[in-house]
Amino acid sequence: MEKVVITGLGVLSPLGLSAEESWRNALEGVSGVAPITLFDSSNWAVKVAAEVKGFDPVALLGLRNARRYSRFEQFGLVAAREAIQQAGLEITEANASRIGAIVSSAVGGLESLQQAIYILKDKGARRVSPFVIPMMMANGAAGLIAIEYGLRGPSFSVTSACASGADGLGAAWSLIRSGALDAALAGASESTLCEIGIGAFDRLGAVTHRTDGVPQPFDAERDGLVMGEGAAILVLESESHARARGAHILAELAGYAATADAYHITAPDENGAGGAAAIRAALDAAGLNPEDVDYINAHGTATPLNDRAETLAIKAALGDAAYRTPVSSTKSMTGHMMGATGALEAVFCVQAIRDGKVPPTINYRTPDPDCDLDYVPNEARDRRVEVAVSNSFGFGGHNAALVFRRYQGSR
Repeated sequence: MEKVVITGLGVLSPLGLSAEESWRNALEGVSGVAPITLFDSSNWAVKVAAEVKGFDPVALLGLRNARRYSRFEQFGLVAAREAIQQAGLEITEANASRIGAIVSSAVGGLESLQQAIYILKDKGARRVSPFVIPMMMANGAAGLIAIEYGLRGPSFSVTSACASGADGLGAAWSLIRSGALDAALAGASESTLCEIGIGAFDRLGAVTHRTDGVPQPFDAERDGLVMGEGAAILVLESESHARARGAHILAELAGYAATADAYHITAPDENGAGGAAAIRAALDAAGLNPEDVDYINAHGTATPLNDRAETLAIKAALGDAAYRTPVSSTKSMTGHMMGATGALEAVFCVQAIRDGKVPPTINYRTPDPDCDLDYVPNEARDRRVEVAVSNSFGFGGHNAALVFRRYQGSR
């Protein structure tokens, strides 16, 4: 089996318009949560979200494309550009069929669909844009990225709710590891910050109504998530391909596994059994033991059920080593970017390995007896990270775990 390595990172997030800006702000404990600006929320109970700030699609993509692409597609294209530039990956006629685009989204162009429905209701079917279908489909970002760079390998989107980004990386890992691909642009993009997106999540009781110091993952006073948006794309390559072209290797994606709770459509298994199984299987795939893990980037949504279940999952998977392993939720700063969050948190794991720093869980004030691990409260921490695990769990009972390892050449 081929070893899979990471050579490029691209990010648009509530913390910044690049991978490095987002990481720098995460280490500084900056919150990306602010009053909603994408629509008028003055009469809503939900007042805040984690929006991507300062994003100018016309400047970055041109007026024509800005009009024809939905917001999540715009995010995906810009993040892919950054990742390819960092990787120095050149796509040619000779290699295009060996490079894929596995770019996930849990929902797709929700705001484009919402706007089309408004137009249909107010102005009739003839006024609906012919671009609505390509703007709303969840595979839109993957397709546009493949078109933009001439990628002729597999191009598709994995849709597994909030595990979509992690599962997309896992799918790309599997294809490269098996030898079916030499490289892939993999990750996810999401933008659900519109009336129907926030309104529907609020009706589930999943979103906090507070405006300051939220969200609060693993805190006893946590009362719900804050919705976010953004994109994260990674360039994955087989080790042999990356080394042959002299690429700078950032880290290894050493393991991946996915499981299903088979329990409830929106609630996690209260014992965290499915999440624990995914973590254990991903470590097994990487040939690692629980005591090898130096950092866990948690799913950490700040909902009462998730954080308790995830804590149980980590303890079941790692045993006594769980109490010696720093665990942080960067969603405390980025909000919950739905399908894209797992991809962003994968980027943060790579950066933690590279820089020897673990990002904090901000807004942590009151310990919860049911959440009794080291959640890196409020301040980043210097720590040599050889192995990092990223957890992503989604509605439908989807569990995904990714294992990243410091690259040390062929073993």
